[in-house]
Formats: sequence, structure tokens, C-alpha cells
Amino acid sequence: MIAAVPRRRAIIDRARLGEAIDRLVAHGAGDARADVLSLLRDALADGRAEIADRLVERPTSGHASAAAQAFLIDQLVRLIHDYVVTHVYPVGNATAGARLTIIAVGGYGRGEMAPHSDVDIAFITPMRKNSWTEQVTEAILYLLWDLGLKVGQSSRSLDDMVRMARDDLTIRTSLLEGRFVWGDKALYDEASARFHAEVVHGTIRDFISQKLAERDERHKRMGDSRYVVEPNVKDGKGGLRDLQTLYWIGKYAYNVRTAAELVDKKLFNMTEYRGFRRAANFFWAVRCHLHDITGRAEERLTFDLQREVAERMRYADRPGKSAVERFMQFYFLNAKKVGDLTGIFLAQIDEKFASTGRRLIPTIRRKPRKLNGFQLDRGRLITPDKDFFAEKPSRLIELFHLADKHELEIHPTAMRQATRDAKLITKKVREEPEANAMFLDILASPRDPEVVLRWMNESTVFGRFVPEFGRVVAQMQFDMYHHYTVDEHSIRAIGLLSQLVSGQLADDHPKVSEIISTLSTYRALSVAVLLHDIAKGRKGDHSILGSEIALDLGPRLGLSDAETELVAWLVRHHLLMSATAFKRDLSDYKTISDFAAMVKSPERLKLLLVLTVVDIRAVGPGIWNSWKRQLLDTLYDAAEEVLRLGHKEHGRAEKIAACKGDVAALLSVEVAALGEWEERLPESYWIAEPEDIIARNIQQLRNMQANAPLSIAAEYYPARGATLVTVIGADHPGLFYRIAGGIYAAGGNIIDARIHTTRDGMALDNFLVQDARGQAMREENQIARLKSAITDALSNRQKMTDRLDARTAAHPRADAFSITPFAIVNNNASNRFTVIEVNAQDRPALLSRLAQIFFEANMIVHSAHIATYGERAVDTFYVTDLMGAKVSDKERLEQLQAALVEVPKELDEDELTAA
Repeated sequence: MIAAVPRRRAIIDRARLGEAIDRLVAHGAGDARADVLSLLRDALADGRAEIADRLVERPTSGHASAAAQAFLIDQLVRLIHDYVVTHVYPVGNATAGARLTIIAVGGYGRGEMAPHSDVDIAFITPMRKNSWTEQVTEAILYLLWDLGLKVGQSSRSLDDMVRMARDDLTIRTSLLEGRFVWGDKALYDEASARFHAEVVHGTIRDFISQKLAERDERHKRMGDSRYVVEPNVKDGKGGLRDLQTLYWIGKYAYNVRTAAELVDKKLFNMTEYRGFRRAANFFWAVRCHLHDITGRAEERLTFDLQREVAERMRYADRPGKSAVERFMQFYFLNAKKVGDLTGIFLAQIDEKFASTGRRLIPTIRRKPRKLNGFQLDRGRLITPDKDFFAEKPSRLIELFHLADKHELEIHPTAMRQATRDAKLITKKVREEPEANAMFLDILASPRDPEVVLRWMNESTVFGRFVPEFGRVVAQMQFDMYHHYTVDEHSIRAIGLLSQLVSGQLADDHPKVSEIISTLSTYRALSVAVLLHDIAKGRKGDHSILGSEIALDLGPRLGLSDAETELVAWLVRHHLLMSATAFKRDLSDYKTISDFAAMVKSPERLKLLLVLTVVDIRAVGPGIWNSWKRQLLDTLYDAAEEVLRLGHKEHGRAEKIAACKGDVAALLSVEVAALGEWEERLPESYWIAEPEDIIARNIQQLRNMQANAPLSIAAEYYPARGATLVTVIGADHPGLFYRIAGGIYAAGGNIIDARIHTTRDGMALDNFLVQDARGQAMREENQIARLKSAITDALSNRQKMTDRLDARTAAHPRADAFSITPFAIVNNNASNRFTVIEVNAQDRPALLSRLAQIFFEANMIVHSAHIATYGERAVDTFYVTDLMGAKVSDKERLEQLQAALVEVPKELDEDELTAA
């Protein structure tokens, strides 16, 4: 690759620089090292600038840029070596020990470097180091370090090199790509020969097994998916390291010098090799852009960098897809290609080196069954000949159907053939009832449909058979909430559905696990889970567009008219339950009645709950928590009662009486003993709060000293996976926004808030609080900090804005996203309250500042429900005027909306000012 670098002297002219160094030494007064270093530093800067300019001109030229960087470092190393051995430590009468060769190893040895990659070099001597080799090595290294290069180096004799490479896989891999840079060429040739004869020989199987185990461990560390939305270009699954692993294995097993020689060894065909090269070229271009943008060895393609890299690589917006989403989709398509190539490559390696003894790739061995012409090879499905799919294209679906039905693995050769022949799936095949029946069996399988669907997706058979799904393959959702691409998210959701059916998630979801066995329409649910995000990336509401796709696709898959209509409804309303549970007051009967009116039937309610749970859990790790489960279960129970009976089983008075009975039991007293608290606490309080929280509140009221102005309690509340913070004190205007500010200043995020006023004028406010990672604040110092910050906020001991400004943003990379704030006023969502929803970019001080707006507008906040979706905050407030009535004045509401929308803008301006 280095040999193909064009216009080399525009990058660095070694001959001219060598002459300049000689002149500096000849004419310089005293030590010329400083002048030589300055000359080399300028050459490095100029060379990097030239390479960066070339990348700007040809932004997808990854290989060319990576080779040019290696060429630049080569020339600098050669200049430094010659300067040191000629002018600093010249050898008079060279002895046998005064020999040194410099070898580039690792990625540098392969001739591929990003602008700020490590310079990995090995100094090899024929025998143990002597004073001359030590002095030369040290002088070269110090000059490289002084240039600001990060050098990974080793200095070994030939014997040491062999011994250490045998014992250490990392050293062996590094030396595998050793390339002569400068020095004693004969010594390099001897080192290379001994490495292959004494290290590689007889250790091929062991090396392959260790490299695959190393790869698996790296994947696990990086998230074990090639579809994470902030991928690591170098080490992530499907990235450069996976391609390099293939090359290492091929080089070790076959002693190839270039990736192109893998074709000669039958590890790839020419089409596959071109795919290898294209993927590597793309990833190298992305990696070089990342280094140039950040000025450091940045390997992670974070949200804040994705937009800039997409712009540099000249992606443009298209209807329904932004430039950054199109760029990231192409990124994931290349990562998918790497996965395909890995399977193909390892199949060939496995066939050669696992013909006897232990296999390199484990399989499940099964006895042969009736396989309709397919065959078994060591327990894996394989085709009898290369034309098997061409003779009957529906066999492409049957391959995966048999794999699911008999729990068999698919031979990589068959996967390779399926990938090649996926184009045989035409409209005619897609309309075959037999093929659709097999696909539906896979989708609703009681075994492990996630694995088989992922195989189908990797082979492109899935996207060919369901073209609508093919459109979302590698489709990224550019936000901080979704962790995976749309196709990966959907397949994971199917896997979670299967785990619920098998009882694997019964401890996490007891209610869902209980009702899922009672469903009479599981096929429809499976299709709805697959299709719920099928229209992402199109212009328009993906829920509406997705329901239209479901109406077209359902009959083709073999669903009845009733099942198809049900799937379309579920797709259309798949966000309804989570939006209601997380953004509405579930103690308000109208919330429940409106929701039940939309759902209409108990069966739909069951299906919607299951769909909602798997959808949220499939978003990514850390998204699901017990608080969300509790809210969804509460909404389900209340709506199920209305749908089953047509009304609430118990009226308001009965519910309050039942609640008091449960509270008395928790407090180990008779109901009559609650008399004082019944008088002090309004009816709305007994409706709104769970019994266990009421018991805690009463205990806190009991312990509150007479005439005490304030009582603050905070404790871990496992039922919601949060910290319950209760503040009791004299009610006064602005109390809520000050408490909210104190909680945020202490590092807490409010996820739910209920504000009450007792009949004797005391405020009783309950908050559920989590930290920035979505975890409860449980440590003693966290609890103490919460109490102290709230006390300070209420007593004005420290200006609240100063405390809030000192807290960092909730999401450091949130500035990569542009969210236009808006506020929605709804006077129909509740019979008693005006409901106001504010959507904006999440900020630490957002809730407190919004609450302050309500205070300044002379409105009372009765409850607040806070939901966050990555960088987006959705805060919903139930408010009244000072007289306790809904706010109906149109002009007043418009003014309120305008003021609420200004808050996020002001917070953005504050951050810019602080920066």
C-alpha cells in the first residue's frame, strides 16, 4: 500500500531533509539536535497537513490516507536513524554486535495508520544489547517522543524475540505484521525467517483459537453488537479490528503478504475480497476523519462527531432521512458486510484446520431428519449443490425454517450460498403461501426466533423477502435514546418476546409473564413486534405509515382479516401505553377512561402491554427499570377494570376507604386511629398516592416536632427503583420550584412529583428521584446531600442559579442534537386540571425553571411527570389557577406557552455564556 502512495515528495522529501540535516550538523555551533528536531517537527506538521488536505479533496480515500500516514512516519524514522548513527553515535570499526534493524509492527507494520495512531516499532539486535545499540535506540526514541508521537516500542535480541513471541499472543500478532523500515536488512531477513520457522510453525490451530477467543472477548467488552449507535470504528464489532483479525489468521495460516492473496488461497472469492477492501477503505476514511477533527486518537464515532464526519464525507439530507442518518446507515451496512465476510472466512479456515480433532467453531450436533433435500455436515445444514436455491428459490426461506424447527446451525457455506442467491427472491416468491407460512412460523417460534431472524438478516434473505424490513436494515435513529439500528432493535424485541413466552423473564415481568400465556392472538403480536418501527426513516409519522404497511403485509403473511386489523392497530398505537403511563397522572380517572376508550378491548390491552414492554427493553441497556414497570402495571390494572366492567369497580369513596384500611394495616393501627390524618389530608391525596407512601408520610408527620417549620425525608424506594424524597413544611408560593432546584443541584433527576396541601395549610410534596444514570440515590452521602441542598434552596442560603450552573449537563454530547422546544396545553385530558406538556432538550435546571414560570404565572402545580428519552425531556404538569380551577383564558394560556418555550432557549444561552 505504501508503494502506491502518489506524489510522495509533496508529503515529505527525505533526500532534501537529509541534506538539510547534514548541513545543520556541518555548520552548526555546538549541539545541532535542537535544530534537527525543529526541522523534523515542521516536516511532520507539513506532511500531516498535506495528507489532511488530500482527505478533504477525496473524503472517502481511506486506504490512501492510511498508507500516506505510514509513509510519512517511515521517512521520519529513516531520517532520525541516519542522523543518530551518522552524526550522534557513529560506528568506527563495526563489530558483529553493532547491528540494528528497525521493524514496523502492528498496524504500522501493515502500512496503515490514522493521523494520531501509535507508532509501533521493534528494535532487533543479533545478540544481547551493547552500549552502542542502547545509545542508538534511546536517541531515536527520544527524538520520536520529542516530535509528539506516541511510540509503542520494544528492544530485543533475536533469541528474546523468538522466546517472547512463543509465550505472548499479543507480541506474536504484532510481529506477524513486521515490516522492514530501516537499518540492517540482512538482520531483518534473519528475524523474519526465525519467526516463521520457530514461532509460527506448528502453532496455527492454537493461534486461530486464541485470536477468535480474543475477538469474542473484545466484542463483549464493546457491547456485543455491530449496531450500537455510537460505534468504535477500530475495536467495535464489525469494525477495523475484525477485518484485521481475518487478515492475521490468513497470514498466520497461509503466510500471505497482502489481503489480496486471500483470494488465491480460496478464503474469499473476488467479489468478497472487493467487499473486504471497500469496507476497510470506508472505515479507514472514517477513522482518519475522526483523528483530524479531534486532533487525537479518537476511535469512537460519538453523536457529536457523526454529524461533522457525515458533512466531511459529503452526505446530504434526503426526504425522511438526514445526512447523518444516511451516513450512519452506510456505516452499519459496512459493519454488516464485515460480519458476512467473517462467517465466510472462518468457514473456510474451519474446513481446513478442523478436519480432525476439535473444531474451531462449535456446533450443535443433531441426528439427520427429513430435510427436504438439505443435508447435514457435522450437525449443520448444508445444500447438496450450488444450484439448489436456483431450482426452487423458496428454499431460501426453508433453510431458516428447518434451522428453527430442528434447532440446527447453518453451515457457513450454505450461508454464503444464501447470501449470493438472495436476489432470487422475487415478487413471485414473496407471494408463495408456503414461503409465507414458513416465515410466520419462524417469527412466532417458541424456540429462539431471534437467532434465526438474525441469520436471515445477515444473509439479506430477510430484507429480500420483506422489502419493507430491508429499508430499515442498518437504519440509525439519530438520538441518544435508541442504542441500536431499527432492524437490530426489532429483532431484539422478537427475542425478548420469545423469552417472555418461555418464562425466562418471569422475575422481571411477573404480570406480563402471567398474561402472555392467555393470549389467543400470538401470531398477530409477533408480527406487530416486527413491524412496530418498520416505517422509521420515511417522511411522516412512522406509526401511521407502519400501520398502512401492516394492512398490506398481513394478508400476504397468511394472517386473517381480524389479525391483520389487530396488527395495524397495535403498530398505529404502539406508543400509546408508554406515553400515557409516563406522561400522565394515573390517579386521574379521566386519564384511565380516555386510555380505555382508545384500547376498547381487554385482549388489545394485553397485547399492547406486552408490545410496550419488549419495545422499551429492546431500546438498549439501562432503559428499562422498575419505575417504568410499576407505572405500566398500574395503568394496565386500572384500564383492565374499566374494560372488563365498563366502569370503575369502586367509586371514589370506596377507593378512599379501602386505601385507609390498607394504610392502617401498614401502620399496625385501627382505621379509627387515622382520624387526625383523615382530617388533615384531603381526599385527592388518598386517591393519588400509593398506600405504602401514605404510611411513610403519616409516620413522618407523626415524628415532626410541634411547630417545626420543615421536615425532609429521603430513602431508597425499591418499588420504583428510585429515591423517595418527601418535603413537609409551611406552604407558600414558589415552594415546588425551589425544591426541584435543590434536588437538581444535589445531582438528582426528578422522575415523578406529587404536590399536596393539607387542610391546615402545610405542603406535603413527594418526589421520586434518580441520579444521572437512572439509578436510585442510595448512599448515605447522597441522601445527606439531597437533604442539605433542599434545605439550602428553601432558606436561600446560596443563590440557586449558582448551584445549578455548577452542575454539568445531563448529557455531555447532547449539543449534537437540535431540539426545537414546544409546549402543548390540553384542557380535555383531565376533569379537574389543565394539563401542560413541555418538550425540550434535557438540562439540569429545566424542571426547576419551568416550575418557576408556573409560580410567576400564578398557577399551582398539583403533579409533575417527568420522562426523558436520551437528550429529550418531556415534562407534564397538572395545574390550576390560585382558586383551584382549570385555566381557560386563551390569552393567558398563550402567554404561558410562550414563556415555557423560552426557558430551554435561555438555558442554552446560559451554557454558551458560561463556555
